Amino acid sequence: MRQEIQIREMQIEDYENVRALWMTIRGFGIRSIDDSREGVERFLRRNPSTSVAALDKSRIVGAILCGHDGRRGCFYHVCVHEDYRKQGIGKAMAVFAMKALQKEQINKVSLIAFKENVVGNYFWKSVGWTFREDLNYYDFALNDANITEFNR
Repeated sequence: MRQEIQIREMQIEDYENVRALWMTIRGFGIRSIDDSREGVERFLRRNPSTSVAALDKSRIVGAILCGHDGRRGCFYHVCVHEDYRKQGIGKAMAVFAMKALQKEQINKVSLIAFKENVVGNYFWKSVGWTFREDLNYYDFALNDANITEFNR
């Protein structure tokens, strides 16, 4: 990992730069409500110490939204800018978030990666995460206005 990269807790003041990073990631899904400034602020208020930003000087080059329900942690929107990949930043951010979860007595963490996310799926398998074939994932939309758009 580059010497100048700083890994720290994400703050709401990072939102515009994190969103700008999200917009550079091909195939990244952005939700109209959940990923708005208000949605991210609500998430960070509920999970003030577990989300992560990676900075090269003042430029955000990586981010993880991380939260928990008191039992299990979950990673959302894990990303590293394309120019900064394969330098250990993703792993360092994941470790930072997992340690924050452990401090809150959370013993397991999960994430969802789209099947088409070849880079992400390779990364998670390479750093020791278990691919689960023994379960099905379901969701139910409670707000049809929360539309996901994918970056092209």
